[in-house]
Amino acid sequence: MNQNQIDVAPVDNSLPALILIDWQIGFRDLIYWGQRNNQDAEGNAQNLLSFWREKGGRVIHVHHDSQNPVSPLFPGKDSHAFEEFAQPLAGETSYSKNVNSAFIGTTLERDLRADDIDKLVVCGISTDHCVNTSTRMAGNLGFDVILAGDACFCFDRTHPDGRVMAAQTIHDVHLASLSGEFARVLTTANILSAFA
Repeated sequence: MNQNQIDVAPVDNSLPALILIDWQIGFRDLIYWGQRNNQDAEGNAQNLLSFWREKGGRVIHVHHDSQNPVSPLFPGKDSHAFEEFAQPLAGETSYSKNVNSAFIGTTLERDLRADDIDKLVVCGISTDHCVNTSTRMAGNLGFDVILAGDACFCFDRTHPDGRVMAAQTIHDVHLASLSGEFARVLTTANILSAFA
């Protein structure tokens, strides 16, 4: 686990903390990952990030350190880096993980509670893996979570019987399973309107 935090200005804790999960260049590699859905995800995530920065909200970045040397997310590869729009700025916290949950092997929960933050807005990659796991765990830990469903995407998956499950189907099913019990699933536009 590697964490870097530089506090340069007070943040507005009346906003939920915005958690951006795994916006890394390596997820562009569709040969490795397969076909994806939601080509608008990056733009929606960027809109959320710009709004949070403009309002002085708490911004938290999470990135995945794969333990598989073949993975585009293996540390040391250029593809491990954050996308340009999601590069952390001074004062924004960054956490590294090597499992699906942003809460395992990091001090994320402890740091949020130390700052009396109990509300989160989450977006990122992929809907069915790290976003799903982190959102479920946040809900189970008692955080009030909003998931920006249109600021996430995932990839085609192969069923054990050999059927290829379309990324959009995977995305929709996971948003449906998270909705209500673990998070409120909203669009980026609705989130921005709610906190404007």
